[in-house]
Amino acid sequence: MSQLLLTLLVFVPILGTLFILLLPNSFKDHFGKITIAINSFQLVVASYIVLQYEGFHETMNGVLSLDNFQFLEKYQWIELNLGSFGRLSAEYLLGVDGISNSMVLLAAIVLLIGAISSLEIKNKRRGFYALYLLLSGTIMGCFLALDFFLFYLFFEFMLLPMYFLIGIWGGKNSEYASIKFFIYTLVGSIFILVIMIALAASVIDPAATAVQLGLVSNLDQVTPDIISKVQQMLISGNIGQSDYVRTFTLVHMMDAKNYIPDSILSLDYGATLFGTNVRFVAFLMVFIGFAIKLPVVPLHTWLPDAHVEAPTSISVVLAGVLLKIGGYGMLRIAYSVFPDGAQYFAWWIALFGVISILYGAFVALGTHNLKRLIAYSSVSHMGFVMLGIASLTAEGVSGAMFQMFSHGIISSALFLIAGVLYYRTGDLEIESYSGLSSKMPRYTMLATIAFFASLGLPGFSGFMAELFVFLGAFNSSAVNHLIPRWMTITAVLGLVLSAAYYLWAMQRIFLGKYFIKNKSWEEKLGDLTSRELLMLAPLAIMTLLLGIYPKLLINLIEGSITELVEFANFVGADYIKTIIGG
Repeated sequence: MSQLLLTLLVFVPILGTLFILLLPNSFKDHFGKITIAINSFQLVVASYIVLQYEGFHETMNGVLSLDNFQFLEKYQWIELNLGSFGRLSAEYLLGVDGISNSMVLLAAIVLLIGAISSLEIKNKRRGFYALYLLLSGTIMGCFLALDFFLFYLFFEFMLLPMYFLIGIWGGKNSEYASIKFFIYTLVGSIFILVIMIALAASVIDPAATAVQLGLVSNLDQVTPDIISKVQQMLISGNIGQSDYVRTFTLVHMMDAKNYIPDSILSLDYGATLFGTNVRFVAFLMVFIGFAIKLPVVPLHTWLPDAHVEAPTSISVVLAGVLLKIGGYGMLRIAYSVFPDGAQYFAWWIALFGVISILYGAFVALGTHNLKRLIAYSSVSHMGFVMLGIASLTAEGVSGAMFQMFSHGIISSALFLIAGVLYYRTGDLEIESYSGLSSKMPRYTMLATIAFFASLGLPGFSGFMAELFVFLGAFNSSAVNHLIPRWMTITAVLGLVLSAAYYLWAMQRIFLGKYFIKNKSWEEKLGDLTSRELLMLAPLAIMTLLLGIYPKLLINLIEGSITELVEFANFVGADYIKTIIGG
C-alpha cells in the first residue's frame, strides 16, 4: 500500500468525482459531506507521507536525480516508435522531496478547508462537488508528477474545473472573470508546451537507451556505470538516432549529459532567437508560463477579477494552492532544467519581483473592496517569492518556499474572513462597515490574527518568510553577485505599505463606532458559527506555530533547497560558460 500512497492522493478524489456523478439525486444533501470525507482522506495521507519522509538524501553525482525523491511510483505509460528517430517514452512517475512534500501538505490542508467552506453552496451541488474533487486530484498531480508530460496533463486539466467553478458559481461578472482566467493560463500553458516538446526531442533516457542498445537486457540491470557509458557514447556520437529513447522524465532533463549533441536545447547547439541563445529563450518561455499562474506583474490582471467573482471556497483554493503551482513550477522545472537561464535572468526576475511587491501593495492601499484588497495583497506577497528564488541563495529560496506555504495558510484565512461578511450581507465594500468588534468579537480576533500575519508582524509565519527572503536577497550580492542590494532595500517598502492597507482596513471595519450600511443586515451579523470557527481557528494556530517555531517547515524543505541552490549556482555557471564562453 505504501507504494500507492501518491496515486491515492491523486486518484481517490478523481474517482470521487465519478462517484458523485453516479449517485442518485436523493443524495444531493450528502455531496458536500462526501467531498469533505475525501479531502480529509487526502490530508491524512499527506500527513503520513510528511511524517514518514526520511529527510533529504544527498547524492554525490552533481545532478538532481531520482535518488533525491521518496515514495517513488514508476510505471511505463506511453511508448511511441518514431522509426529512424528512435522511440519516445513517457512514464507514470510520481515522487516527493522536501519541496513537493511541503506543497502537498499545504494543498491537503487548503482543499479540506475549502470543502468545509463550500457547504454554503446551495445550487447545482452535484456539479460543484464533482468539479471540486476533480480539481483536488489534478492539483495533487501537479505537485507529485516527475514526468513533464504527466505534469503538463495535470497542469492543463486543472483549468477545466476552475473555469466552471468560477463561471457557474461566481458573482455577476463571473463569466468574464472565468474566461479571463482561462485565456491567461492557457497562453502560459502553450509556452510551456512548446518547450516540453523541444526538451523531449533533445533528451534521452540513458537507462532505456542502454536496454535498446543491448548493453543490458532489462532496466533492473542498469547501473551507474552503464548510464555513464551510455552518456559517453552519446557525447562521442556512437549511438545512432534509431537507438535513442527520447524522454519526458524531468530528472533526465536536468542532466546536460543526457542531451543529444546538436539538438535544439543542448549546450553546444549555439542557435539564437532574437539575439538570445535558444536555451535562455526556452527558460524565459517556461518561466513566463508559470509567472502567469503565480502571478507576476504585469501578468496578474486575471487574479483580482477571479477572486472578486469566485465563491469563497474557490477563492480559498485559488489563493491558497493554485498560485503556488506557479512558484513550484519555477523551482521544479524552470530552475532545475535550465539553471543557466535562472542565473542569466536573475537580475530581471528580482526586478519584476520588486515591482510586484510595490505595485500590488500600492493598488491594495487604494482599493475599497475587501476581496480585491486581499487579491492585490497576494500579488504583492508573491513578489517576495520571485525575489527569493531570484537570489539563488539557500536563505532566499527557503524564504520563497516558506512564503508560499505561509501565504497559502494566511490567504485562505483572509478569504474566509471576507466570505463571512459576504455570506451574511452580500457586500464587501469596506466603507459599509464599522465597529464590528462590538458585535462579532470572535470574528474580530481571528481577523486581526490573519491581518497581522499577512502584514508580516514578528511572531507570525509571514514575518519569518519575508525575513528569510530579505536575508537571501541581501546576501546574494556577496554570494553569487546576482541581485544588487538596492532591490532588497526597495522591497522593504512593501512591508510598510502592507501595514498601511491592512491597518486601515482593520480600523475601518472593526474599530470605532458601530455602523452598517444597511439596517436589514442587523439580524444576520452574528458572530462566527461553529463551522466557521472550525475553518479559521486551525489556520490561525498554524500561522502562529510557524511564526514561533519555523523549524517545523524548514526541516522539511532545507535539504532539497540546498541541493537545488548548489545545482543552480555551480552547474548553471558551468552551463553559461559552455554556452557563451568565459
